[in-house]
Amino acid sequence: MMLIFLTFPDESEKSKFDYIYNKYKKLLLHKANGILNDYSLAEDAVSEAFLRVYKNLHKIDDPDSGKTVSFLATIVKNTAIDLFNQNKNIYADIYENDIQDNYSMEEEITSEIVTDGMLQVIDKLKDELKDCFLLMYAHNLSYKEIAKTLKITEANVTVRIHRAKKKIIELLKEEGYI
Repeated sequence: MMLIFLTFPDESEKSKFDYIYNKYKKLLLHKANGILNDYSLAEDAVSEAFLRVYKNLHKIDDPDSGKTVSFLATIVKNTAIDLFNQNKNIYADIYENDIQDNYSMEEEITSEIVTDGMLQVIDKLKDELKDCFLLMYAHNLSYKEIAKTLKITEANVTVRIHRAKKKIIELLKEEGYI
């Protein structure tokens, strides 16, 4: 957001934007997170929304009015929906690739030969990947159940499991198990 401040024509516009940003950023983040159910995507949506606010700052007369809150809420809602729709297509592609994956992760996990090595490799994953992976393969939860447990979207679960599988395969190759 700091680069935006460099492009304001005058100090009053900069001050108005700064006031709006500081007053409403948490509200907008909450609204975006309610739509996306993913905090990092919600942050992206809010950043994009504030870029749109910057471009339309001339439309805001009173930063404290209900009209302004409504305007900001509409911008962040539309931005979050756009971001959701963009990511929905990406997640669907990843899920399709995951289904068609020739490497059978289930067989590898249950194999007695690599169990100890596998546990060491899984332990090297980032927590967000490891949690999804273990909930699916160690606890046999569905994507929906994992999403509910971790309070993230099913699409996000799909992405995390896909990334975990890729990383595990990479680490197993490095360790000489594959």
